Amino acid sequence: MTTTLETLDRAYQLMMQAFVRRGQALHYTELARDLGLTPEAGRGVLLDLMNTGVPAWLYDGTDYVASFAPFNNVPTQYRVGVEGQQRWFAQCGFEALAVCWLFPGKDVTIEAP
Repeated sequence: MTTTLETLDRAYQLMMQAFVRRGQALHYTELARDLGLTPEAGRGVLLDLMNTGVPAWLYDGTDYVASFAPFNNVPTQYRVGVEGQQRWFAQCGFEALAVCWLFPGKDVTIEAP
């Protein structure tokens, strides 16, 4: 890992903010833009972030975020709604409960079979 801890912290924060705001992960080019880096440097930051041990992973053989706890970038059976809008998915049932802390003061619903 060659990315500084400060940059990794900022990248983590940006990824979480993107999920909260739009229900999707950042692509590494978006991460690069937000960090003021080149796209290739942004890709390196993403890969370093995923290798820190955070409960997150990429789609096999790609640089696309599949999951970033507590969110899943792929639709799952754990649908999360906030204030009546459903655009989020949780990694699992346990993580669905953890989503609530990201939406303080909001009405959060979880639907799962």
